[in-house]
Amino acid sequence: MTDFTGRSVVITGGAGGIGAATAEEFLKLGARVALVDLFPEPLEAARERLSALGEVIAIAADVTDEADVERYVAETVEAFGTIDVFFNNAGIEGAVGPLTEASVDNYEKVFAVNVRGVFLGMKHVLKVMTERGSGSIINTSSEAGLDGAPGVSAYVASKHAVVGFTKSAALEVAPTGVRVNSIHPSGVNTQMVRRLEEGFGGGDTEAAKAGFQAAIPMGRYAEPLDIARVVVFLGSDEASFVTGAQWRVDGGNGAR
Repeated sequence: MTDFTGRSVVITGGAGGIGAATAEEFLKLGARVALVDLFPEPLEAARERLSALGEVIAIAADVTDEADVERYVAETVEAFGTIDVFFNNAGIEGAVGPLTEASVDNYEKVFAVNVRGVFLGMKHVLKVMTERGSGSIINTSSEAGLDGAPGVSAYVASKHAVVGFTKSAALEVAPTGVRVNSIHPSGVNTQMVRRLEEGFGGGDTEAAKAGFQAAIPMGRYAEPLDIARVVVFLGSDEASFVTGAQWRVDGGNGAR
């Protein structure tokens, strides 16, 4: 795997789950990491824990606010000089329920984080990367961004939008040497999947968990590290000819 010594990585949704696991992997390979998250306390806790592995900074920011996005990009460049890898990972699942009962408020909240946040992150990070003629962006979509799923229509639609942004951006910036890809996990053993178990479980979260895992050909949830390793590959020189692609990390669901 590529030695990331001297390279800088920005990770949104970096305080826990997939984001924190990915930060850990990059730090082990010598990268300098900027963790971005909305919630200052878990963000600082993650920074303190990960600082034993290398140089890491924490930036509390709202990915849906353009001024905050400009700020986390500027603070990273000020601290590290540039941005080599951007893991555009922040996302929410929203409420569970039938489309006929879905609220406009839920739709707007989900799209604000999952779509506007991804758009704004790419917009401002690409300015840095295209100017220097290199870089890798990895956008977190979902297997739901390639397929359908009942009960979470706003989430599914938002993750499909990430695919469109990824493909369009990849084509725009390919001549500059910058790469843009998306990852598409199935259920991952994080707090998000705990909330989905509650939402779909009807009071029986264990039954929901068993059902979700049984539906995956490999019979289990992904661990955050399973996703992190794919992100590190896509950010590395080993993936230098990979752009505009959708990477399923779904335990076999995409083979159906």
